[in-house]
Amino acid sequence: MANLLWLQGGACSGNTMSFLNAEEPSACDLVTDFGINVLWQPSLGLELGDDVKAILEKCISGEIKLDIFVFEGTVIDAPNGTGEWNRFCNRPMKEWVKELSDAADFVVAIGDCATWGGIPANAPNPTNSKGLQFLKRDKGGALGAGFTAKSGLPVINIPGCPAHPDWVTQILVAVATGRAGDLTLDEFQRPKTFFSSFTQTGCTRNMHFAYKVSTTAFGQRKGCLFYDLGCRGPMTHSPCNRILWNRQSSKTRAGMPCLGCTEPEFPFFDLAPGTVFKTQTVMGVPKDMPEGVDKKGYIKLTAAAKGAAPAWAEEDIFVV
Repeated sequence: MANLLWLQGGACSGNTMSFLNAEEPSACDLVTDFGINVLWQPSLGLELGDDVKAILEKCISGEIKLDIFVFEGTVIDAPNGTGEWNRFCNRPMKEWVKELSDAADFVVAIGDCATWGGIPANAPNPTNSKGLQFLKRDKGGALGAGFTAKSGLPVINIPGCPAHPDWVTQILVAVATGRAGDLTLDEFQRPKTFFSSFTQTGCTRNMHFAYKVSTTAFGQRKGCLFYDLGCRGPMTHSPCNRILWNRQSSKTRAGMPCLGCTEPEFPFFDLAPGTVFKTQTVMGVPKDMPEGVDKKGYIKLTAAAKGAAPAWAEEDIFVV
């Protein structure tokens, strides 16, 4: 039996809503099949007020063993480093986060806000929001760069806005069943099993990407979204086209560009007008290249690809 406690800081509850839609395994499976005891979770816990506070205090004192501490949302430091803008059970939430993290065997950050600050950490960041162990690409965050849980692992980051539910449940199962040692984390402490490949991996539009055939409007079933509509699939580490959402689709399959929400820089360009759904270019060449491609190589590749593009690449191959 592994005790799990889940708290939420500065957030929209999107990751909780995503988590509750998990299928392989489901949130119920965590309890019935994998022996996870949910001590408290904001949307599932029955306790209120002093009863919640008592659970937290017993976890910190060791009276209740805290195996897994899950945090969703940003850690809010404002105003003036006090954290008073986000209070919970009569204290700033950041104080609970620090003490519970120190008491836990494993600490798991769910979603962009908890991993690197997400949208709330965008300039001017009036709430002084940060992730548990990162602020964008800078390591440190609320717990400090050197933090490790009792297991010896740093914060396990599962980013996304929101994170895919099955990423969450599968990592929780690995931790709860004693297989955390099998997890390999990348430089941003994301599990490599999910975040080694790119969103483009498995994308149904890869042939259009190869021939530089562009989508011109949202929802179109033909064309690549990278060239004009700002899709970040070739540069974003995620399995969104391998582990489909609701087991059937993804943004790119539905004709919506990937926004790169599993990367520390998300949201890119600080959401400035004209940057979100438009590819930023210099003399027709995208400013951000697919990983491993330089601009000179890109120009040569696209010229050859356009010249070789077959007529069927412009057709809607999904006509019923």
